[in-house]
Amino acid sequence: MNRIRDFVRRHPALRETVRSVRGGLPRGIGGIEPSWRERRFDLALPIRENGTDAGPETLSFTVPGGLWAPRKLEREGLAGFEPETLACFLAALDHAGPGAVLDIGANVGVYGLLAAARGTRPVHAFEPTPRVAATARELAAANGLPIAVVECALGDRFGRASFTLSSTSDASNSLAKGFRPAAERIEVRVDTLSRWCERTGTVPAVVKIDTETTEPEVIAGGIEALRAFRPWILCEVLPGRGVEKRLMRLMRPLDYGWYRLGDEVPPPTRGVIDGRSADADQRMWLFAPETPSDAFWADTRAWGRALETCVPTSMLRA
Repeated sequence: MNRIRDFVRRHPALRETVRSVRGGLPRGIGGIEPSWRERRFDLALPIRENGTDAGPETLSFTVPGGLWAPRKLEREGLAGFEPETLACFLAALDHAGPGAVLDIGANVGVYGLLAAARGTRPVHAFEPTPRVAATARELAAANGLPIAVVECALGDRFGRASFTLSSTSDASNSLAKGFRPAAERIEVRVDTLSRWCERTGTVPAVVKIDTETTEPEVIAGGIEALRAFRPWILCEVLPGRGVEKRLMRLMRPLDYGWYRLGDEVPPPTRGVIDGRSADADQRMWLFAPETPSDAFWADTRAWGRALETCVPTSMLRA
């Protein structure tokens, strides 16, 4: 069976034929959602209890059917999409100094969309997968949100690199060879965070990094910018592949505090970055340039309560 899967993955035309056949089957016997089918839904956005949050109450999604993030959002809403991290992210937008939001490893741009809908900071979303980047761009335009989608990967060098399109999920695409089984490898543009910030004149204030085990390379390529501007950073940390040790080696000289995000608010300061967690869906950490204030964590809790209400309308009817 593994040999058959490997053979199919190595031949794009055959792979598309198999996907087409599976698109006509029920999920219980191996069916998948065909990529050509459009997914349409409205996504409820968080509004805190005081009701003064400016911006739209919902976002409109019309996207290709096979993409992972929209599928999860349609089923669970923002209440089921990394709500602990989103709450801290929104609090960081409230408390960080002047500057832009950088959504690195944006996929369809959920963090960037939320930042643009609930704030006035410039938002830049970095996504190297052409089809996914196009979807992020279309979502921003359809909802009238000023997000600059940069079709580029960030790493520790400048140029071109081979990029893996995962056969598992578009959310697992990565510059890291062998991280997931490859459906295809494409060449993408790569830049460093520091070089990009210098070239564009961008001051980063809040940075989210989710690049499927290449987060240390993003940090390494951004050391000068992080040292100069000290943005708040939300970073995925997956266990293994040396990610934790490399992140600690890079972050220690920058004098950031490390907090694993989860149900406990505020979380304790950590002396060690460890990607292992009882909750496999919660792998995000806050790297804070200063000790977060009581007001920061109060806002995190308030955004968390607001996100709890962001469920699909079908769940509200039920």
